[in-house]
Parts: sequence; C-alpha cells; structure tokens
Amino acid sequence: MDRITIKPAKGRGRVTVPTDISAVEETTRIMERWGGDALRDCDGTEFPPELLESGAKVYSTYYTTRKDNAWARENPDEIQQMYVMTNFYMAESAVLRIPLMKGIHPGMLSPNTRDDIHRWWEVIDRTTGEVFNSWEYDGQTGEAVLTGAAPYHDYSVSFLAYIIWDPVHMYNSIVNGWDEPPQLTFDVRQPKTQAFSLKRLRRYCEENPNVSVIRFTTFFHQFTLIFDELKREKFVDWYGYAASVSPYILERFEREVGYPFRPEHIIDQGYMNNQYRSPGKEYRDFMAFQRREVAALARQFVEITHEYGKEAMMFLGDHWIGTEPYMDEFKTIGLDAVVGSVGNGSTLRLISDTPGVKYTEGRFLPYFFPDSFYEGADPVIEARENWITARRALLRNPIDRIGYGGYVALAAKFPRFVDYVARVSDEFRDIYQRIKGVPPLCVKRVAVLNSWGRMRTWGAHMVHHAKYFPQNYAYAGVIEALSGLPLAVRFISFDDLLEAPDALADIDVIVNVGGAGTAHSGGEYWADPRIVTAMKQYVARGGGFIGVGEPSARQRQGRYFQLADILGVEEERGLTLNYGKYNWEEQPHFITEKTGGIDFGGARQSIYALEGTAVLAQRDKNVLLAANDFYKGRAVYIAGLPYSADNARLLYRAVLWASHGEEYTARWYADNSAVDVHVYPDAKQFCIVNNSNEIQQSKTYTDNGNSFIIELEPGELRWQEL
Repeated sequence: MDRITIKPAKGRGRVTVPTDISAVEETTRIMERWGGDALRDCDGTEFPPELLESGAKVYSTYYTTRKDNAWARENPDEIQQMYVMTNFYMAESAVLRIPLMKGIHPGMLSPNTRDDIHRWWEVIDRTTGEVFNSWEYDGQTGEAVLTGAAPYHDYSVSFLAYIIWDPVHMYNSIVNGWDEPPQLTFDVRQPKTQAFSLKRLRRYCEENPNVSVIRFTTFFHQFTLIFDELKREKFVDWYGYAASVSPYILERFEREVGYPFRPEHIIDQGYMNNQYRSPGKEYRDFMAFQRREVAALARQFVEITHEYGKEAMMFLGDHWIGTEPYMDEFKTIGLDAVVGSVGNGSTLRLISDTPGVKYTEGRFLPYFFPDSFYEGADPVIEARENWITARRALLRNPIDRIGYGGYVALAAKFPRFVDYVARVSDEFRDIYQRIKGVPPLCVKRVAVLNSWGRMRTWGAHMVHHAKYFPQNYAYAGVIEALSGLPLAVRFISFDDLLEAPDALADIDVIVNVGGAGTAHSGGEYWADPRIVTAMKQYVARGGGFIGVGEPSARQRQGRYFQLADILGVEEERGLTLNYGKYNWEEQPHFITEKTGGIDFGGARQSIYALEGTAVLAQRDKNVLLAANDFYKGRAVYIAGLPYSADNARLLYRAVLWASHGEEYTARWYADNSAVDVHVYPDAKQFCIVNNSNEIQQSKTYTDNGNSFIIELEPGELRWQEL
C-alpha cells in the first residue's frame, strides 16, 4: 500500500473533504484543488488506508449508540426507547381496541412489554383529559383493549417502544437506497451498555492511532423522528425528548425531582411535545435533568478521547438531545469543537455562536448524495445559493472551518462544482483571516422573546438544519434576516423577564414572532399581568417592540393581542365585529421608504388598526404592516416576513425606526437591498457584498456622511479600508 501525500495548494487550510475507500484518486485531486487540510468519513463510507498518513487531519465519525448490532441483540433490555402516542380512537361501545403500531413503520419500533406497562404506559380519555385505567394489552393483535369506555369519547395510548432501526440510519438508507440490515440503537445511559461503550471507545482509540478528531454523531439520544408504513416522516422534532426515555432513566428522574413521571409530561394534552408547545414545569424539569445527566456522561467520553491525544467534536444534530449548546451544562462537557449542517444564515449562527468550544465547523450544501448529483443535474446552483445565503451570517461571526459531506466520487464527476467550491474555499479563508475575533459593528441590540429563550438560540421555528414548515416560513424568515443584519441579537424567555427585572436593561428592540398559542409567541404567558406590565413599562419608557404574526395573542379581558395598545393593531376573532373599523388608508413611512416588493408570506389573520396607528400596508382590509407610537417608545406590527433581501431590509428599517435610530440609513448603509455593508472598526476595514446572482449597483454610505456609487458582480464581496 502506497502512502499518498496531499500537495500544498495556493490557499490551504480550514476545509474538510469527505473521502471513501474506493475514491482515493478523487479525494486527492479535490483536496489539492480546494486546499483541504482535513479528511472525514461519512455514514455508509470507509476511510481509505492510503490516506491515513497523507498529512491531512483525519476525522472519524463515531457512533456511540449504533454500529454494533451484536451487542444490542445480546442486551435487548438496553435497546433505546421512545414514547409514542397512538391516534385518537372513538369508542362506539364499552369495549375499544386501539392498535398501537398503526401508522408506524413496523421495522422501526417495537412496543416495550418487558417492563411494567401499567406503570410506564398511559391511556387517556381525550374527551375529558382524564387517565383511563381499565385496559390490558393484547400481544397477539398488538392492541390495547379498553373495557368500560364511554361511548363517543376519544381515547389514545401513550406507550414505550424499542427503537429497532436507528432513525438516522433509516433516513440515510431511504435517501440513498442502501440495501443493508437496519442498525439497532442501544442506550448508553444504562449500566451494562455504558460500561461496554466506554471500553468500546478506548478500544477504538487504541486501534486507530491515525485518527486526529473523533466526531461524535452525536452522543446518546436521537431527536424525535418517526416514520410511517411507507417510510415517510410521520413526526419530527429536532428538539424532541421523546426518544430519551427508559424506565431506568425515568426512575432516576423521579428520585431527583421527588414526583412520579407520567407519559403525559412528554405526550402533552394529546400532542407529541415539540418546540411549538410551551413547555410545562415537568417537561422543563425533565429536560434539565437530561442535560445534566447527558453532559456528565458525555464528559467521560471526551476525557477518554483526550487521554489518547485526540480532539472531540460533536455534531449538532442526530443524537444530540440533552446537549443544547447554549445551556450551561454544555460547557462542562469539555468538547474541542462542534460541527453542523449549514442550510442558511440561521444554522450558521447556531454553529458559530456556540460557546465553550475551541473551534466550530460547518458542513455546506449540497451533500454529495444521488439526489443532488445525478446526470443532468447542476449542483452549482444549490452550492451558490447556500454560500451566498450563509455568507451574510458568516460576516457577522465566522465559523472556523467549512466542509462538505457525502460521496466524494459523485462530486468529482462535476468539474464546475469542484471549481466553484474552490472559489468558496478561498473566499472563506480570506474572510476568516480578516475578521475572525474582530467584533463587527452592531448598531442596535435586539432580543427575540419566546418561551424557550437562549435554549433555542437561532433555532426558533426550525424543523432541522434550515428546514421549515410551510405554515411558519414567514416567521422563520425573521430569524434568518436577523442572522446577517448589523445587530447584536440574543434570545430571551418569558421566565427571564419574571426572574430578572433588569433583563431588558440593555435592549433596544424586542421581537416577538409566531402563531397564537405557540411557544414562540408565548401563549399562556400573556395571561400573566407581570409580563404585560413589564412590556408596557419597557416600551413606554422608550423601548422598541416588533410583533410578527400573532404577537402577545391570548384571549383575555376584552383583548386578543394583549399588547394591542402598544402595537396599534388587534386581531378580529369574531368578538369585535360590532365595532366600527375605519383606519385602513396606507401611509408613507420611513420603514417602507426605498424598500422593494414586500412578501408577507400569505398572512391570513384578520388584523385591523386602532385609531391613530399608521397603516403601512393592508390587503382587502387586512392590515399587514403598521407602526405606532406608545408614549416614549415605538412598535411595529408585521403580518409575516419570509426571508428575502427586500424583507431583510424592511426588518432592519423597522428596527431602526422602533429604536429611534433612523440616522443609521445614512451610516454604513447601501440603498440597494441586495447589497450589505459590514464594518469592522478594530480591523479598520469594511466590506460591501452582493447577496444576489445578478450585477448590482448601489449608493453606499460611510460613517462620515459621505457616499459613493459601487457596482458589484454577481455574488461579489469587496473589501475597503476605513
């Protein structure tokens, strides 16, 4: 076996390239072309021995919970488990049979009848919300049999199930058409498997001395992902804790908190708990318990990794439950790095802002999979869109490394793509060298207010890795816009407001965005007079407030928007139809001045403006955009705001107006919404960037009141000295 050395490139470093045992030549060529300094394997590939001593840093994907079916089969009691809820079934008589696995792929889950089902399962009368205790399980038919049911009441069963096909392996198998046995997923939290897994990691480190970085994918618990009989996604929650359970874990939880665990703490009022549900006390307690337990065990894995002279990297995704990177417990793990998939600016900031690690890395799109790299395809289109979109955020806080994933042999068949990524790699290295560690100019301080706060920093409204639901893309667009604007952004919770009176002391504008009743807009929190009073005091004293969608929505005391007087708008819910509404005339305003076409995302709310409010946009007597003065403060209402250059510009102007900062449209500002200006005072330079695939011309303002006209090529980034 010949040793292969990667030749130095003109620009070199900070780029990771995937490899495979059958693609040594392609790997070498692309490494040299992109100036890569690290190689990685991927799920479904093997690392080529010829490249182990190539001079490149070697990343090895390590699975703590799978890729050892023999152990899982020998220890079936320590296979991972998940809470699942059946559909609702209406009783037609006193006897009702509920099939547990209907709508679930039979190869993925298997009900856990090994443990006490009457302790760990729960049947709920969904008509009354009460626990129903008169039932047994028929193992022959796979049904829960209820006796004494109330006719015409709905019932559901929440049950524990073993995960007999790892959801990520299942997903990858479906997408790539793999024909290989499903990988079982074992529970590293439990005693036998924990001891086995720690020894397994030591053995791996000893047998792989050339591995520089162990990339944990991730640690112990998969986010909630369930497939139906047709292998389609039935339920997905990137932050879901439903697959982090077992009787062993739940008993430990009960001992710590002092009260019994119920499935309904996760299956919340007939919903699989998810990030759109405001978390109740028990669910928050369980998440906090899991974070502490996961962090303590993960630290043991990291310490073993360090003991063998290797770096420990965590993937932000897959089995990452309990490792929320913005919570205090995460810092105690001792990781060297995190890596995640970069779908847009929000996901880039999710990675780059991660505290407590030595470096961060992003996997850019497209993945080198057959769904993007096939005959006749042009992967450059997706790559260009991905880079230009993420670059906005990267210019606010750059990650330390970039990379790609998948089958390198596929990418090698597309020379235009290889050339484009070479240019991206050079541009990234140039950006990093110029601004890493240099604070960008932030003209205002913005806080996104929701039920989760910093726990969901940059991840609000996200399904996973920049994937959104059609119903909330107009809300996710607000977070995406913020990721690349010259603003200091942080995420705060309603509990922060209740626990820390000075939580808003240094905030210029609060943003509350989401649908009514969700964790993002706040739901029941708006029934708390302390929250409403705090907001009114903040704005009345000069603060800014921007509400998007159904902000402060909660029917109470003659109002649906509890901050209607601040926002200057209210939502018609059929309870105020008798009142005359006459404020519909659109007015010119600073916020809409010099902005392009505004996309409100198909908003359907029946919003009307109160007298004295400035209506900036309305359609068929449905207010889409409004501005209002409230004592010394200001507020803006926006129906919805999907991400686009024009919408990002509108949001920026809304922030400036709400914070009395209109003068910033003549300071470090481009009057073309496709063009951004990023300033780095300590580095004495700034850049002007074209965020489109077309030639753009813009009038650009500097800090001294002067301006100049600039023309930029498609996607061009140009640096200037201060």
